[in-house]
Formats: sequence, C-alpha cells, structure tokens
Amino acid sequence: MSQSTQHISTPAKRLQDYRQVYFIGIGGIGMSALARFFKSKGAAVAGYDRHPTPLTAQLEKEGIQIHFTENIDLIPAKTDLVIYTPAIPKDSVELKYVRDTFKELEIVKRSDVLGWITEQTYNICVGGSHGKTSISAMTAHILRHTGYGCNSFLGGIAVNYNSNFWANERGVSVIEADEYDRSFLKLSPDIAVVTAMDADHLDIYGTAEEVENAYIAFTQKIKPGAC
Repeated sequence: MSQSTQHISTPAKRLQDYRQVYFIGIGGIGMSALARFFKSKGAAVAGYDRHPTPLTAQLEKEGIQIHFTENIDLIPAKTDLVIYTPAIPKDSVELKYVRDTFKELEIVKRSDVLGWITEQTYNICVGGSHGKTSISAMTAHILRHTGYGCNSFLGGIAVNYNSNFWANERGVSVIEADEYDRSFLKLSPDIAVVTAMDADHLDIYGTAEEVENAYIAFTQKIKPGAC
C-alpha cells in the first residue's frame, strides 16, 4: 500500500464512550500506552500477550486484566473495541475469532487509534529512524514539568515517571510517530518533527527511496493552518 492510499478508519463512537477495550498484543510499548489511555478515560481494559514482562506486571497493578495464553473465553463479553498490534501473527487464534464471530465489532490497528486521537488534540508528532523516543520524552517532560500539561504516548518508559503514558486535561498530545508499517501516516500532526532518516524497515518499504517518500508524506500530514 503506498503512502498516498494509506487507509484511515473512522471511530463509531467518541473515544471516551468506549467502555470495554480489548488489546491483542497489549505488552508492546505502543499498545500499553493506549491501554493506559483508555484506562484513564474510565474504560475497562483487558488484553492478551505471549509473555509476562515487567511492563505487563505494572499494567496488571494498574487494574488491567492480562492473560498469556490465547483463550477466546477470556475476551470480555461486552467488548466494544478490539485493538491489535501489526506484529501479531496473521494466524492469531484470538484475532481470527473476533473477526469471524463479531461482524459489527470495531477491530483496528494501534495506528488507527492514534490517528483518532490526533484528530481531536493539538499534536507534536516526533518521527525518525533514531532519537524519536528521547526527543518525545524530553518534549513531553518539558510540557508537564512546566505545568503547561500534555498527553504523552511514548515509545519507551520515561524514567522520571516510570511510564510511557500520562494524561492531562489540556488538549495537547506528544506522540512518538512510528514509521513501521507506515503507521505514522495515519497521524494528523500540528507539528511534525523528523529526527533522522535511514534506510530502515526495508521489509516494509523495499527501498531507501520509499523510506524517504514516507517521511516526506508524514510531513505533508500536518493540519492545514498548523505550524
């Protein structure tokens, strides 16, 4: 799929109206940030991952139910949104089950949900082959520490806060823009930052030129009238 035809879905509800959200691959750094986001909105959150980690243990302490063996019986019955990581195998038992069984259920990639969020807030989106996690964390820290406030979706755990996510009532988000699977082309930045650009993820892009084209397309996603 080329950059120009990247599909962006539309949510059926306001984000705060989803009451039971289920994650397939919840232990990923980007997925766990979204799990924390929906938890902060008052939703019940549950998920599956292949292995327990210190991060999944922390999520469980925060009240998120997680299991580590695919089991369709553990998917909450009232789930109204399923979010999955592109790293999940195509033959995933749980992903196949929800797709085959619940025809009206919203089942979307992590990148779709980040796209929804960026349509509703003022966004500083930081992309790049190197440095994006550090710069995202520093930007979010400055906004938080100064008292201005922001929502943060980081690709790593900020040592200061022992988290990859925090929420704030101010409608400003700092988002680490992931180039894998062209995910960052679903974002709507107000400010787009590119830290570096290398010939990476060639299993997705094929050539260095296509990587460059994707980053150019990312900068062209800036909202009209924004910085």
